[in-house]
Amino acid sequence: MRDLDNSPGGQETADFPPSTDLAGMRAEYGGTPFGSGEDVDLDETWLAGGWEPLLRHWIEQATAVGVAEPNAMVLATVSMTDGTPRPVARTVLCKGLSPEGVTFYTNYDSAKGNQLAAVPFAAATFVWPALGRQVHVRGAIERVGAETTGVYWRSRPRDSQLGAWASRQSRPIGSRAELDRTMAETIARFEDVDEIPVPPHWGGFLLRPDEVEFWQGRRGRLHNRIRVLIADGAMKVERLQP
Repeated sequence: MRDLDNSPGGQETADFPPSTDLAGMRAEYGGTPFGSGEDVDLDETWLAGGWEPLLRHWIEQATAVGVAEPNAMVLATVSMTDGTPRPVARTVLCKGLSPEGVTFYTNYDSAKGNQLAAVPFAAATFVWPALGRQVHVRGAIERVGAETTGVYWRSRPRDSQLGAWASRQSRPIGSRAELDRTMAETIARFEDVDEIPVPPHWGGFLLRPDEVEFWQGRRGRLHNRIRVLIADGAMKVERLQP
């Protein structure tokens, strides 16, 4: 394993620009025109049709204003490697959205796949700073069916399919060159295969929420926060203090 040693005697020395004043960074929210017009206050009535239509609408608005990867979400899981629960977060892409929940795809043998197998609960956060909005989704996790996985798999570019076969996700590897060799071997393996099959270790997860919170930035940090609680098919909508 290689370490980046930034000390004078280390094998590599990083040259970074002067430090930024993080404490002084500040954005003022509210009153900015977004998409179709003035960004009016988030209201409980917007959730009358459920949480999914509003989340979908916000993703569409983020797309309209040019947000890169507007379907990106930070997924938090729980690691129990040493017997102590520890939060772990990374960014994944939401590839399905329905009243049932949000769907994403991954290697089931990856770190997050193993964590979700051990503790089948997760939280996901969508963040669109350009719009001053966030959505937090929390709930139980389950694998999607093979048919659903297959439909999405067949929509992926061939290079992405090959990458899913080549990578032992989350495992250490000696170098980039070794990873490239593995990819080249995988390309050769499937050279005469028109439709690359779904790897047995790869598929989708559904995050089925019991709680969804919509956040909208406002002046003076008096943000709008509306939470949807879901239980036994019923939905409760409530406003939270910022």
